[in-house]
Amino acid sequence: MSTAESSREGTIAVIRFGEPPVNSFGAVTRRDLTEAIETAIADSAVTAIVITGRNGLFSAGADIKEFSSAAVMAAPNLLNLITAIESSPKPVVAAIEGTCLGGGLEVALGCHYRVALESAKLGLPEVKIGLLPGAGGTQRLPRLIGVEAAINVILGGVPVPAKLFKGTPLLDAVVADDLIGAAVKLAAAKAAARKPGEPLPQARRLTVRDPDAEALLGFARTTVTATYPNFPAPAKCLDAIEAAVTQPFDQGLATERRLFGELMLTPVSRALRHAFFAERAAAKIADVPDSTPVRPIKSAAVIGAGTMGTGIAINFLEAGIPVMLLEVGQAALDKGVARVREVYAGQVKKGRLKPADAEAKARLLTPTLSYESIKNADIVIEAVFEEMSVKEKVFTTLDQVMKPGAILATNTSTLDIDRIAAVTKRPADVIGTHFFSPANIMKLLEVVRGKATAKDVLASTMKLAKTLKKTAVVSGVCDGFIGNRMIEQYSRQALFMIDEGASPAEIDAAVEKFGFAMGPFRMSDLAGNDIGWHIRKRRAIEQPEVIYSTIADKLCELGRFGQKSGAGWYDYKAGDRQAYVSPVVDALIGAHRTAIGVKPRSLDAREIVDRLVYALVNEGAKLLAEGIAARASDIDVVYLTGYGFPVWRGGPMRYADEVGLYGVAQRMRELARNPYGDPGFWTPALMITDLAASNGAFNTMGARS
Repeated sequence: MSTAESSREGTIAVIRFGEPPVNSFGAVTRRDLTEAIETAIADSAVTAIVITGRNGLFSAGADIKEFSSAAVMAAPNLLNLITAIESSPKPVVAAIEGTCLGGGLEVALGCHYRVALESAKLGLPEVKIGLLPGAGGTQRLPRLIGVEAAINVILGGVPVPAKLFKGTPLLDAVVADDLIGAAVKLAAAKAAARKPGEPLPQARRLTVRDPDAEALLGFARTTVTATYPNFPAPAKCLDAIEAAVTQPFDQGLATERRLFGELMLTPVSRALRHAFFAERAAAKIADVPDSTPVRPIKSAAVIGAGTMGTGIAINFLEAGIPVMLLEVGQAALDKGVARVREVYAGQVKKGRLKPADAEAKARLLTPTLSYESIKNADIVIEAVFEEMSVKEKVFTTLDQVMKPGAILATNTSTLDIDRIAAVTKRPADVIGTHFFSPANIMKLLEVVRGKATAKDVLASTMKLAKTLKKTAVVSGVCDGFIGNRMIEQYSRQALFMIDEGASPAEIDAAVEKFGFAMGPFRMSDLAGNDIGWHIRKRRAIEQPEVIYSTIADKLCELGRFGQKSGAGWYDYKAGDRQAYVSPVVDALIGAHRTAIGVKPRSLDAREIVDRLVYALVNEGAKLLAEGIAARASDIDVVYLTGYGFPVWRGGPMRYADEVGLYGVAQRMRELARNPYGDPGFWTPALMITDLAASNGAFNTMGARS
């Protein structure tokens, strides 16, 4: 079956193209659509052509899976297709519905006329994967909507409602319904009105007429230099738009292609493309096919009305799912409900939400003190204190009261899901849903699969994650799962470096310059230093062989738990979250070094970054070997969406691939010579040495089931 099929509406050929799910312009679609257009041109009974996408959308653009292969330029490439459309002797009308993005919009820009549904969305999102529109988008769009609007569309990279382009040369008509009828009518009218030899309108023939173009481009350059210092694509986009202003079309098109090729080779674009595919791969589970039946989730309950519990509840409210919020005491419950209302009041104050809409969302929340009242919920998520005995008590009760088929989820960040499931008579219904704080804002959701978790429970939870607009990554059961198990090694090295001579501010500054959103000590102050203290106390009993610096414990013994106590690794002022270097902490660290007999030394930024990042990588390799993480790219997604790893580096495992695993292993062996950084930890994981020996990479490995 062809990916482009023609039908006739009188003398108008209507060509519907594309393959599910997004009608991308892969090599086969490009060929089939080009041939269909050529056939229509050759048919003397056809006076004009309408092209439109299948499946309720035009096209999401080029097939970026081809970008790493020769297929991307296989003839007919996207430029060849657009040339075939633009040079057609018969009018070609693009009928646009759904999404029309990237190469899809570039194809539409090559048409002589364009008609869109009001609900359609148009955009050029290439900047989000470190590229620029490479098939004429930077040249045609400024000619149709002007320089300022083109800058906003191309640098913004987000879909724009078609109705905003109504009245511009970009769209000849914007209609509420009957898209094909409107496009056929326009095509017929244009064909009938055209005089013999009269040229058809082409965007390439237009001249950019904008007296403020130079000033607009200059202002945009200043903005992107300040806002995107590590991303080359925005500046290159501006170079290409400038070419549309200053160069003839064909010369500008050549400039665009040159800039596109340069960006394709940058580590940043490779990392961003990796992140794009990694997020989509994370939704795939090898032994849980897409056809797996799912349990309906039309109501939810959350146990615990603290910061985490209320944040989780808000996710359901935002999705329009009624949620019951359960606490053991009225005061705590009232405080939780007030916290939810404060969130919505803040959105109303900022103009993000209408008062009536905020009230409608809040009405979906039912506070309760009774387990009996939540028994009919389709899913219940426990978000109580991180203590096994407390969790076990909650799940024993849930097992007794919840209806058959309800999903029993725990929000634990470190504890053994299988042990929690074992206190129930239905371990197949138990799953981990590790939200990240603040739960109503953070995108990541670690879905923890227990040894008994049923496949339909896993599939249902992954579907729920999409409903809640979360990026879900599946983890196996281990202490800390993917994210927190790795961050523990990162934090251990940060504390060892304090022992050795670095200050919290020096360590934070080095890793933030590398690109992390926040260094380890500012992050700990934000999360609460008592959380790590609690975990270390548990480790001392369960894993006494694990080596820790004692400096963090000494800090907590002073009651310096971070921002919530007004003091942690840094000092804080009332109403001010800025971290101020603390003389108290400086003195504490000095006394600690004396007590452990360490003469402080200077640590440079390279050592700080390598120890922190490669600690993540080494532990990540162990998680892969153990099957806790299915793919290296899943680990990258966890760190990009939950831990502030710089997106332009693609995640810790992708970064290690970019450096080269031979060099990574070599550096780890160097770090093992340091007697204070737990030398045993720095033995490279077997997976690293094996891949290094074969010039392999984490992200070329297949996913584990």
